Parts: sequence; C-alpha cells; structure tokens
Amino acid sequence: MKKVVVITTGGTIAMKYDPVTQGLIPAVSGDDLIEAVPALREVAAIEVVEFANVPSGHVTPQMMFELAKMADQYAEREEVCGIVVTHGTDTLEETAYMLSLATKTMKPVCVTGAMRGASETGPDGPANILAAVMTAASEEAAGKGALLIFNDEIHAAAEVTKTHTTSCATFHSPGWGPIGHVYFDRVVFRRQPVNLEKICPPVLVEDVYLLKTYAGMDAYLFKLLAEKPVQGLVVEALGCGNVPPAVKEGIEYVRSRQIPVVLASRVHTGRVVPAYSYLGSARSMEPSQIILGGELTGLKARIKLMLALGLTQDVTELQKWFDN
Repeated sequence: MKKVVVITTGGTIAMKYDPVTQGLIPAVSGDDLIEAVPALREVAAIEVVEFANVPSGHVTPQMMFELAKMADQYAEREEVCGIVVTHGTDTLEETAYMLSLATKTMKPVCVTGAMRGASETGPDGPANILAAVMTAASEEAAGKGALLIFNDEIHAAAEVTKTHTTSCATFHSPGWGPIGHVYFDRVVFRRQPVNLEKICPPVLVEDVYLLKTYAGMDAYLFKLLAEKPVQGLVVEALGCGNVPPAVKEGIEYVRSRQIPVVLASRVHTGRVVPAYSYLGSARSMEPSQIILGGELTGLKARIKLMLALGLTQDVTELQKWFDN
C-alpha cells in the first residue's frame, strides 16, 4: 500500500471547545486526527509527524520554511508517495505558497485544515484530511506544486485565498477556480498549474514588510520602514498598480535606501501593469526600479520576496522571479 506522511501543525482542525475560556483551543494530537478518519486505511498507510500544535496566526515564515525542509526530508524516502500538512486556515495560503516554492520534491505536497473544531457539530476536518490524503496518494498530483485541498476542491497554491471568515467553503481561486476535485472514489484533475517555480535559498530573509494602500495614505509608514531599515517591502497598490502621490514619495524614499520594493495589487484578480503614466502610477515609479508583482497577492508576494532575497538583492534579478 502507498505511504503518505501527514505532518500536523495545529489549527482549528486540532482544536476543541473549552468551557472555561468559552472558545476553541489546541486539544487534539496528530494521531487523534488520523484515528478520527477510519477510511484512511483504505487509501494509504499513514505516518504521522507532529511539527507543532499552534493556531496558524502563531506560525512564522521561518516555521513555514522549516516545514518545507521537513517535507523534502520525508519525500526523499522511496516508500513515501506524498505529503499532507494539516494547518490552521488563517495563514494556510501563505504556508501553501511557501511549500510550493521552497520544497524541492516533485511528489505531491497537499495542505488542508478545517473551519470547524473537532468538538463542533459537523466538523469538516476528517473529510478534508481524507481528501488531502487521497490527493497525495494520486500519481496525477505529482509535479503540480503544493496543493490546497478543502471542501473536496483542489487549488493551486499560487492562486488560492481565504474568502470567508467562518464558511467551510472559504477557499477559492478568484479568476481561475480549482484545478481538480476529490470524489468519494477518485481524484480528478482538469487543468495543470503553469509557470511553477522553485526558490530554495540557504536562508530565509524574514524582515520583509507588507503595506496596503488606501485613499489618502501618506508617506509616514514608508519612511519609518526605510529608517529601520527593513530588508524588503511589498506594497498592495490600487487597481493595476497605482498609488496616491504621497505613497509614491514614500516608495521612492524606501528605494533611495536601496531596499527592494515589490508592487502588488489589493484587487483580487489581474496583473500589476504600467497602464497609466500619471503621478503615482506604476509607470511613473519605473525610474525607482520598483518590482512589479504580477498576479500575486501581497501576502504571496511577501513570501516570494523573502525567499528570493535569500539568493540575491539585485532588483533586476528579483524582477525575473516576479515576471514568471
């Protein structure tokens, strides 16, 4: 029988209601999670590894980076056909993208979680774990980068995002949709993620910040970050890459300190493009050598910049990573 390694990190999927605090708290071990899904025995032999048991808001990028190395370590074993990572949903898309970029293996790496705790009515965790293991055991899942499996849908890590605070149908890939679906008897893929990348630096540069642009924003926060100084900055711009005039001033101040700046968009779908030439447009900031972030959200652009800075600080070389 195929073997799938399940790496647990905690999150709602591993929580139960606590009457003292009147909320969900970490309370379920990795072995408990697997025992709650008897049908797994018909899919694959399961090996459980407990990486952590924390809410996903406690997971740092360095932990995500270490998780990628752990996934590679287990994937090197010949008898292991795939990896599943259970994780809280709040930062799940960031971890999924880190795993997609930073793992070297071509074997399936599937991440999942739950929106309902283990003690709640109708917990979704067991079904999500089963779907993730079925996907990890599927030969067709190989070579597709890290995949996020939720609510029987399979999403590419670069495209997926959390869209609802409490719904079990929270994960979607705006503009693209899922790449496949998990049925009770098989896993079906209908498209292949393209332009898959691997960025595997020796170290992760964590000192990268993310600022979201809003109407009337000034340069204050940009100047503070430049004075720190940070190692990198991602700016979620308006529309296709435009910012208020004062924000342009702030970005140029950051760039004057030779700090790489990636321009993403706060809009859910579409690329950052230099379509306009007015003050504050992406084109008007080209002399500062800002990096256009393509279709990536600010969250994912930050993950990519952290990895890429571990290889180079040259903005021309960094732009190549974001051109893909």
